[in-house]
Order: sequence, then C-alpha cells, then structure tokens
Amino acid sequence: MTVKERLISNAALVEEALRKYTEKDDPDFHEELEAERYSLLSKAKRIRPTLVLEFCRLFGGESRAALPFAAAVEMVHTYSLIHDDLPCMDNDDLRRGRPTCHKAFDEATALLAGDGLLTRAFETVAGNQWVSATVRCEAVLALSQAAGSFGMIGGQVMDLAGEGKSLTLESLLKLHSRKTGDLIAVSAKLGCLAAGLSHDDAKTQKAIEYARHIGLAFQIVDDVLDVTSDAKTLGKTVGSDVKSQKTTFLTFYDVDNAMAYAADLTARAKEALSNVKDNTFFLELADHLLNRKN
Repeated sequence: MTVKERLISNAALVEEALRKYTEKDDPDFHEELEAERYSLLSKAKRIRPTLVLEFCRLFGGESRAALPFAAAVEMVHTYSLIHDDLPCMDNDDLRRGRPTCHKAFDEATALLAGDGLLTRAFETVAGNQWVSATVRCEAVLALSQAAGSFGMIGGQVMDLAGEGKSLTLESLLKLHSRKTGDLIAVSAKLGCLAAGLSHDDAKTQKAIEYARHIGLAFQIVDDVLDVTSDAKTLGKTVGSDVKSQKTTFLTFYDVDNAMAYAADLTARAKEALSNVKDNTFFLELADHLLNRKN
C-alpha cells in the first residue's frame, strides 16, 4: 500500500475503535457525548494513532495490543483541539473542515466534552486487555507526562503567554517540543510498549527520535501553510497566528528557508531509522508530511 492508503486504512481501524469506546449512551449526558463524538469522529489524518500502530507492527507486536493506545492518543489530541479552539484560548471557528465544537454546541459543552475525552483516554489505556498490567502502567505514565503540565499543556501555556511578545527561537523550539512534539513522540513510544519493548530500549529511543523530528517538521509546515494556504484546503482558520500576534517559524525564516529547515528535520528523522529493518513506510511518511498541503 502507498502511504496515503496505509493512513486511510489505519484511520478506519482507529475510527471503528473510537466509535466503540464512545458508543455508551445515557439521555442525561446526551449532549456532552454528542459533542465528544462530533469532534472525535470528524475527518482527520490520524497521524498520532498511525505512529502507535505502525511502530507496534514494526517491532513485532499485534495491532490489537496497540489499538487501545492509538485510540487514547487520538482522544487526548482531540480534547486538546477542542480546548485550543475555545474563546478563552485561540477562539477559532473552524476545525477539520467544520464549525469548532463550541460553535456547534456551546462553550460549556465543548469544555466538558474535552474533559470527558481526556478522562476517557486514560480509561482506555488502563483497560487495554492485550498487554500486561506493567505495560498499562508504563503507558499511563508516559501519556500523562506527554499531555501534562511539562508536556502538551505546558506548551499551550507558553503559547498563550507568548502572544504579543517576541519569543526567541530557543523559546519557540521549547514551546513546540512540548505543545506538539511530546504527544507525537509518546505515540511512537506507546507503539513500542505495545510491541513489548521497554521504554529505554534502543529501538524505542530511535522511534522517539524519529517522531520528535517529524513533529517539529510538521509544526514548521503548519506555520507555512497558515500564511500560504486557505481555510477550504486546510479545514481550519488561516492567519490566526498573525491575528494573535504569535511568534512562529516565519518570524525567523522566510517560507523557502523554513521549508529547508523542515526538510533537514525530515532527513534527520529518516536517519534515525536508517538501520531498522522494514522502515520503508516511515521514510515515506516523513516525506509525505513534509510535502502535505493540509
């Protein structure tokens, strides 16, 4: 299969699992559950869960062991997007090609939907029956660290605090290492854990190195597309970084040099897995993400 076909196949597998994990209904909580599903099941690339699934497969694990971890990562990612879009944060109107959660429902419901998905994510990791209790504990720890105050949330705090200010390139790299990079890196780690590797195994570390490089490249491309693309193509509001007076990679580089930086990171990502057997998908994925248009 091509990279696109593999992404579509993985997305379908993950979305089936996500429906299963959110199928319980209760009339007293109907609106919140609908808001969760609205954002969680909207059309998306599912890059993070793909990394979980593919690294598990690469190192000899079974998809069924990785799938709960993949679904949990997507829940955390979706919760972060719901909260990111709220009026108290980025105040965006469009996400994944349709109105943001607080626009489709209301602000309070969107806030609770995000909270619900975050909590459900850890329930899903802890309930993974296809791995040992030790692996479940390691996965809960890894995901909580990646998503928490010194990970994704910490990056969002830095992002909000930096609005209207001139950040240094060093600060910007730290911000995105946390806000975007940590969740992408932990996706690779969770795939390795599902395959039975330890967190400090050399293969796990190479997987994390690969993920960190493609994560930063992904963010650079995002910054470029925010000023060179349009809302219809991206499926989200464009120009929001300029509107919020945020420091981006285009503060330091023009478009060509920013893309050259992303290309260098992509090359480093591929180098991290150069000695790993059957690495073709990951090499092609890195190129695919570099050259994406949305």
